[in-house]
Parts: sequence; C-alpha cells; structure tokens
Amino acid sequence: MAPDPDTVVPEVLFDAGEIAGRVGRLATEIAAVVPVDVTVVGLLKGAFVFTADLVRALDGQRIRPRLEFLQVSSYGAGTESSGRVQVIGGLPGSVQGRDVLLVDDIQDSGRTLAFTAEMLKDHGARRLWSCALLDKPSRRKVAFEADFVGFSIPDVFVVGYGIDYAERWRHLPWIGKVT
Repeated sequence: MAPDPDTVVPEVLFDAGEIAGRVGRLATEIAAVVPVDVTVVGLLKGAFVFTADLVRALDGQRIRPRLEFLQVSSYGAGTESSGRVQVIGGLPGSVQGRDVLLVDDIQDSGRTLAFTAEMLKDHGARRLWSCALLDKPSRRKVAFEADFVGFSIPDVFVVGYGIDYAERWRHLPWIGKVT
C-alpha cells in the first residue's frame, strides 16, 4: 500500500546546492555538443523546475535555446508507471527542421523518453538529444539511454524540485526520497 501523500516526510537525497552544481556541469556538457539555437522541449509537469534552471545555465554557456513544453504522463496519481505514455494537450509546434534537446525529470523504465523522442523525430526534429535529471537504471524496460544524466539513483520514489507524489511536494528546492 502506498503511503498517504499528506503524511509523507521526504528524506533529503540531493540538496539545492548539489542540484545547482550538477545542473551547471550538465549545461557545460550539453553546450559542447548542441548548436547555439537548439530547441529545448521540457516534459511537464515533473521537469519544469529542472528545465527552467537548465536553460538559464545553458544561457551562461552562450546557448540561446528556444523553449517548448510537452505534457505527458504514465503515472497518474500513483507511484508506479502504468506502462502507457499519454500525451496531454498539444504537441510543440516548432520542432520541424530543428535540433532538439528533450528534457525530463526521471528516466526509469525508459518508456517516456523513448516514446517522446520518437514522436518528436516523427514531427520533423532534425537531430535530437535527451537529458534526464535523474536516472534509475535498475528500472529500465525499454532500451533507451538519455544522452545527458544529472544523477544516477537506486530504485527509490523521489519528490521535490518539480517532481511530485499525487501532485504534492513539487515546491521543494531539493530532491527527497519517500519511504
């Protein structure tokens, strides 16, 4: 049985300073590969904070990204993926003929990034790179690996820094694990 989201007390896994440092280093790694006018597509809702911090850090690396968001879901209100990725709302309109950096909060099963990357390519993305703040390699179900990864973590449920549990805990400036 999943814990009650109203009574959960997350334990700090990565504090705000660790996250900021890693986002800065990711921007340096990404800037060495992507073109200056890359289109960043952030996946909502979980990656909104990470995407915002990443595009600001990319600006510091002289990258001038366009920014788009796409809402997808495979979890709903639960703690386990349904195994089906659903697009909620419309698709980004400006990927046709563009170089794209796809940004997600967590790569676990690999389904969301694989599905979304393929969809963006089908909609005309010229080249595509992917970036995940967190990676849970032990949960991989699909042969897809993000090109850039912030932190590799064990199979724990996490919240904070945009990541939720039943629409709670996104506001935290750090990432915590829920036990």
